[in-house]
Amino acid sequence: MDNLTLDGIKEGQILLFDKPLHWTSFQVVNKVRWLIKQKFDLKKLKVGHAGTLDPLATGLVILCTGKATKTIESLMGQTKIYTGEFTVGATTPSYDMETEVDKTFETSHITTELIQNTLPQFRGEIMQRPPIFSALKKEGKRLYEYARKGESVDIPKRQVNIDSFDIIQNNFPKLNFKIQCSKGTYIRSLAYDFGEALNSGAYLSELRRTQIGDYNVKKALSIEDFEKLIED
Repeated sequence: MDNLTLDGIKEGQILLFDKPLHWTSFQVVNKVRWLIKQKFDLKKLKVGHAGTLDPLATGLVILCTGKATKTIESLMGQTKIYTGEFTVGATTPSYDMETEVDKTFETSHITTELIQNTLPQFRGEIMQRPPIFSALKKEGKRLYEYARKGESVDIPKRQVNIDSFDIIQNNFPKLNFKIQCSKGTYIRSLAYDFGEALNSGAYLSELRRTQIGDYNVKKALSIEDFEKLIED
């Protein structure tokens, strides 16, 4: 992104960022918009992101400015690649580390062979139920609003596509994975379902998005680097 210019940004530009842990995607948008407006003394600037990334995840977030915001929908439809970690033997209500462990399970029966034999169940077109701790809406309310009030709600399963799903390192009960999947896939739900398929439990303990379509996090900037770049 060394071709950063006022005309380019106002006309429309695609910017790649490596989102830090605990930041929301909207915080990245707001910070970048503020930095650009301050630098170029702009009153208004259209900035949007091409797909949210959970606060507990790190990695690639694509930002679009100006007319480039028209490409957001097509960018969101691109396949995504994630790496991360499942912790086997327990579950949490949120399917990740946002909430505390609520149940523990037996793991003595889980072998490397069982893990490898279970993976094919989660490749190709699969049906998946989104986690209740998500921003999806039902009857006008976000699902996490029901969850935080302890209310039960029926969440229908939906079809997603998993192009590839591999365990790249086994430090049991920690399993490091790499997944390429379609838009709308919840890796947290995959963790929960994978644990269940092992006749145990699992939750997502680490997540990083490394790629969206042809855009790779290796070419992304940190917020700090962008701040230095725009000052220069």
